[in-house]
Amino acid sequence: MGILSGLKGLFSGGESAPEAAEEAVEYKGFEIIPAPMAEGGQYRVAATITKGEGDAQKVHQFIRSDLIPNRDECIEITMRKTKLTIDQLGDNLFG
Repeated sequence: MGILSGLKGLFSGGESAPEAAEEAVEYKGFEIIPAPMAEGGQYRVAATITKGEGDAQKVHQFIRSDLIPNRDECIEITMRKTKLTIDQLGDNLFG
């Protein structure tokens, strides 16, 4: 990366880009796949939450405004927040 493109990235804010997905974690019949999104040198709390299989599978894209400086910490916070959301909403998470 050249100096100019590095400076451009600093000032443009850049777009959110999903990082490589982590392994799925099963929680109370739901599957959580943490997917931190790199943004401006930090990571946005994000995951995919699914339940069921095949045609009956329901999917929710979980994206929050939280930006965390460390990817591993972001995954930890993502898991905590997704589990809390599942505890509070259950199947209502899907609409």
